Amino acid sequence: MGKIYDALEKAKKEKAVITGPIPANMSEPPALQAPVTSLLSSIKANNISNKLVVVTAPESYEAESFKLLRAQILFTQNRERPRTIMVTSAMPGDGKTFVAANLAASIAMGIDEHVLMVDCDLRRSSLHMMFGVSNKNGLNEYLKKEKNLQDLLIKTCVDKLSFLPAGNVTRNPSELLASSDMKAFLEEVRERYDDRFIILDTPPSQVLAESNIISNFVDGIVFVVRENATPRDMVQKAVASFDKDKILGIVVNGHTHLQKNRAYYYKNYYQ
Repeated sequence: MGKIYDALEKAKKEKAVITGPIPANMSEPPALQAPVTSLLSSIKANNISNKLVVVTAPESYEAESFKLLRAQILFTQNRERPRTIMVTSAMPGDGKTFVAANLAASIAMGIDEHVLMVDCDLRRSSLHMMFGVSNKNGLNEYLKKEKNLQDLLIKTCVDKLSFLPAGNVTRNPSELLASSDMKAFLEEVRERYDDRFIILDTPPSQVLAESNIISNFVDGIVFVVRENATPRDMVQKAVASFDKDKILGIVVNGHTHLQKNRAYYYKNYYQ
């Protein structure tokens, strides 16, 4: 289970109040993969979305594609391994939340990696629906200092993957995400453990300003486009608005022709 979640739960049980930086003396149980039967029971009980393919269909071509994406991001030779990764798109409907959820789960299902997944779409959040959990309180309430972090983190069905929902809709999301509290939060959860990855699901960059703000606080950016849907000029404009050295790559969502061909060879290879 996630180190941040478990340590904060321990502090909560001991009636400790954490309002500043996360303590450095947090204990962490050995990282163990959840048994298959336990995972399947959790999926059924929590109404996990079938779009979370790395969990619900781990042997599918789509799940294998996310394993490949994970490897390309974490095991590159020409750059330092990114610890905070923002997933965004140019327009709504491109599939950024689908990619963010599956990328986070895929990383957490590795042997050594732990993940904190954060929904930064404070206007139109949907990441919580992928995991079948509540969005009643989250990042919005934390940044407003209405809730402590240990009361907001959710343990997901994926071992070593903790989730911070977006929380209630707010009228000033840009101001909250541009605040020093947001920057301090990301720096703290990034630096506390060297095996910790933070995946951020952010709003479409060509519709809202939040992604451009958050891009200043992260190590890397994954940009999602939908084939035959996202206008080329929108993609070019969006990519140009970010630091090019931070762009880890572009994920083409819905590339059906290539997907069918690769799925055929993938299926026959394992048969």
